[in-house]
Amino acid sequence: MKITFILVEPAVPENVGAAARALKTMGFSNLRLVNPCDYLSVDARKLAHASNDMLENASVYKTLEEALHDIDFAFATSARNRWIKLDIIDSHELPKFIEGKGDTISNVAVVFGREESGLTNHEINLCQRVTTIPLKTKYPSLNLAQAVMVYAYILSGINLSVNEAVKVNTTQPFQALTKKVETVMRAIDLGPDKLIYGRLMERLSDLNEQDIKLLHSVTTELIKKLSK
Repeated sequence: MKITFILVEPAVPENVGAAARALKTMGFSNLRLVNPCDYLSVDARKLAHASNDMLENASVYKTLEEALHDIDFAFATSARNRWIKLDIIDSHELPKFIEGKGDTISNVAVVFGREESGLTNHEINLCQRVTTIPLKTKYPSLNLAQAVMVYAYILSGINLSVNEAVKVNTTQPFQALTKKVETVMRAIDLGPDKLIYGRLMERLSDLNEQDIKLLHSVTTELIKKLSK
């Protein structure tokens, strides 16, 4: 499984450098930046220390939509209560949650927002789930680089090398299921303009590997019936 870390509009070069260092220390190499500050500046490189290659190899995008173009499942990080997503996953629960998806997802992203304002509601909506780091006190909160370090440490325990030896089964990925469900919902006039549509899509993200594959079979038959 491939895990990518995405920083949206980071404004402080030192934060990007420190985040790169944290990721490399925990064994990760995939860093994407959305409309970033001067992440190759001297200040960023100082904090990156022996991780300048992470900065130099980082992929840069204009929007989060572009950065998520090949991602199967994205987690939006947030320190605030956002009602746009009802089911929040604590950071320490992520490994078990991800592993439960089995081979239905292969490209996972953890998305971090701006230092001052975090992610917008639109950006959160582009992700399948929201995750947060439980804190003992509300203030002071973790800064961007610290949050990246926490998630990198927690996710470093996932076995990422399994797919190097075993070919990933891409016949029934999670994203393909969401498209099938969307087709069914539109067919019965419960499209994106309905409240139940967003809630159902969010609940789909809770399914484990067996449930995802089972629902693939069911939606395939439903689509056949609805198309007659």
